[in-house]
Amino acid sequence: MSQSLSDRVLSEFDRALRVVLAPAPAAERPRPGADAEEPEFDERQRREIAGLMRVNHTGEVCAQALYAGQAATARTAGVRAEMQQAADEEVDHLSWCADRLRELDDRPSLLNPLWYAGSFTIGALAGAAGDRWSLGFVEATERQVEAHLQNHLHRLPENDLRSRAIVEQMKIDEARHADLAHEAGAARLPAPVQGIMALTAGVMKRLAHRI
Repeated sequence: MSQSLSDRVLSEFDRALRVVLAPAPAAERPRPGADAEEPEFDERQRREIAGLMRVNHTGEVCAQALYAGQAATARTAGVRAEMQQAADEEVDHLSWCADRLRELDDRPSLLNPLWYAGSFTIGALAGAAGDRWSLGFVEATERQVEAHLQNHLHRLPENDLRSRAIVEQMKIDEARHADLAHEAGAARLPAPVQGIMALTAGVMKRLAHRI
């Protein structure tokens, strides 16, 4: 039986609270690199690693919101199910990043509620534009995230095997999500739209690195 509008609103509000306020849900897959030796980092290195992992955690908060927004306004049940499945898979990333932040004695971004609200709105607008455009948004977003994660691999210390293993697996997963969206018939977003997406992501990354 399909949910009423009020049921969907309550369901999404509950999801938002769980993502931004509750402890990260348990991952279905074991965390990559969890058994790797933890080297001694000086305070500057620790802050930089924690900043990068905080950005990645915020990215996963945004991913949960984007997929939830797109699922809420998807035109077909098939695309709605695809968005939900992608969001479920991204839960592993959210959990892994939260675990790593705790190991580094640090915290998620204080601005995560803001990022969630904004990302849900963007996702809902993308879904309302039509399924091909919504899938195109997924593909473009995941390609940008893939490039962003590659940049983090260049910035993380070579001996930080725990963080690097997480980021490497996330990069593989994001590339697969982009490929699946493309195969499902994603429309190519206009260059100006992709530019705005990159600009918005850049602002988020700069703020989440510190706040």
